[in-house]
Amino acid sequence: MSENQGTIIVAGAGLGGLTLALCLARAGFRVKVLEQAAVLGEVGAGVQISANGARVLYHLGLAEALSAVGFTPEAGQMRHWQTGETLSSRPLGKESEEKFGFPYFHLHRADFHAVLADALEAAAPGAVHLNSKVAGFSQSENGVTVTTENGDSHAGDVLVGCDGIHSTIRSQLFGPDAPRFTGCVAWRATVPVEALPPGHVRPVASNWIGLGGHFVHYYVRRGELVNCVGVMEQDEWQAKSQSNKGVESWSNEGATSEFQKDFEGWHENLQILMRAAKSCFRWGLFDRDPMPRWSEGRVTLLGDACHPMLPFMAQGAVMAIEDAYTLAQCLVMGSDPGAALQCYEGLRKERTATVQKMSRDNIQFFHHADIPNLVERMSRHREAHLWLYSFDVTDQDFVSNGS
Repeated sequence: MSENQGTIIVAGAGLGGLTLALCLARAGFRVKVLEQAAVLGEVGAGVQISANGARVLYHLGLAEALSAVGFTPEAGQMRHWQTGETLSSRPLGKESEEKFGFPYFHLHRADFHAVLADALEAAAPGAVHLNSKVAGFSQSENGVTVTTENGDSHAGDVLVGCDGIHSTIRSQLFGPDAPRFTGCVAWRATVPVEALPPGHVRPVASNWIGLGGHFVHYYVRRGELVNCVGVMEQDEWQAKSQSNKGVESWSNEGATSEFQKDFEGWHENLQILMRAAKSCFRWGLFDRDPMPRWSEGRVTLLGDACHPMLPFMAQGAVMAIEDAYTLAQCLVMGSDPGAALQCYEGLRKERTATVQKMSRDNIQFFHHADIPNLVERMSRHREAHLWLYSFDVTDQDFVSNGS
């Protein structure tokens, strides 16, 4: 498929969908983004973008916009849940730029989403169609037709499902998935810095590892807010998980008193953070096996729709960003859409499956702070970060892998 020839339909205007649409628009494609929401936006949570993701965002010309809303941490630290001792530290900040060529960002998801949305509107005005929840699609040798619940019909050359863990596109392609409850429940909250004692939070990504749980916090929005995520092992969620589409969502409100109760006995610094939270959200964490296939004909999947991962490597959004760049380049380089999608899938499946496994394995690491081989496991953890951050998604063979 050559530039200025193809129309790509993107289902979902989340971080992955908008990044893909921007990559495609900059490459000369016509883009339609179908978004179910009535208003374009994101939830009030934090997201970490490491150098391997920042590389793509800088390629898209977003360096200045990201720097204006983000926070660049000095380091990533692991601390003991009870004593507060710093168990390990890896440099970020300037060291990330020196070592990997690009910075490490902490961003509020809504701020990041707005940066992408503004850039897409500038590159392809009117590309996002709101109130356009996908009902289904059909495809032929010549193209794809997507219908929405509001009765509209959209024709294109390729359809990409960027519609998250409950993907309608994935369900029609391959049937229902089989999520497994991990035994972990997550809490999240954002706390204004002005509600905390001066200097209470270090300018780093902090991960307090404990026994049966862990707690992560870091600055977002230029350092004006602290994003908090606490994960605790619990069994009772299994009884509530019959309709996991309802419970597997990080926009389910929780009670701050229950949040504090789950982390009772943890370090006082964390108690201060939780007491300062005016509201919080609670959801169950589910795991999925890597999918054997992502594509069929002219339809494929991206991000959480095809490789949802637990939030224990801070790579969910970054993997979607890498997907977006790779898919756009495969479409640019390939003359046949189906072959281009196979090229994309071939380049991405092994890496994303590896990151899924890394994230899963970190449950045992983060929730057993007193195991004898902790030092050895921390060393492996640092090596995993080096492998992740040093990856150059732009330095791939986008032709020989199928298109």
